[in-house]
Amino acid sequence: MLFSRFRAPAAAPTMYRIPEGERVYATGDIHGRYDLLSRLLDDALRDMGTGAAGVTSQFVFLGDYIDRGADTRRVLDCLIKGRSASGWVCLKGNHEAMLLDALDGRRDWSSWLANGGVETLFSYGLLARDYMTAGRTSELREAVLEAMPAEHLAFLRDLPASHVVGGYFFCHAGIRPGLPLDRQTEDDLLWIRDVFVDSGDDHGKRIVHGHTPVMVPDVRPNRVNVDTGAYLTHRLSCAVLEGPDVRFLHT
Repeated sequence: MLFSRFRAPAAAPTMYRIPEGERVYATGDIHGRYDLLSRLLDDALRDMGTGAAGVTSQFVFLGDYIDRGADTRRVLDCLIKGRSASGWVCLKGNHEAMLLDALDGRRDWSSWLANGGVETLFSYGLLARDYMTAGRTSELREAVLEAMPAEHLAFLRDLPASHVVGGYFFCHAGIRPGLPLDRQTEDDLLWIRDVFVDSGDDHGKRIVHGHTPVMVPDVRPNRVNVDTGAYLTHRLSCAVLEGPDVRFLHT
């Protein structure tokens, strides 16, 4: 499941555009790799100085900031600072949803921990085995709430599931084909996979997403996948969208 199989090309494209005078930097699944995030941000800041004068740049992050990599805490510190100081748009991913579900009693802790939560706990100074192998699962919620800064938890709870700029629709996983964009469910926006990535339908806007790792960004007429599996490949990717054009920055 890690890297998607070859997909048939979509139908003839509609020309989707970012509004004139705007540029969007859309970054895929970071998964605790603060080292890659900081390098990519340096490259993006240099890139912002290129092109026509007077262009307004916007950063959009597509979710899955936590789990698997070693530095979830530093990733969230960075994103919180950027959102506050520069208006970065940070969307929710399924991994943020899994942690919140565990905290709110809607998911077993073991399910989240098996999907990278162990590394997230470690970044906050907690060892999962101290709770899971010692029969102290009931204590884990309070330990997480004590270890995680309140602003981190507030940030995770405040993440929207989608964002629109011009002819582009941004979300973590994708959309349900055939359903209007304004009627998509959060569950699909965070979790959908094959029924979306296999679809050649025109969705009304071009979808920019992550969630389904690929070795190189997957650019289709109806969607752009920027999740290049950073936590394993060491390659964090950012789509640079301007007018009708799509190009990429990579670590």
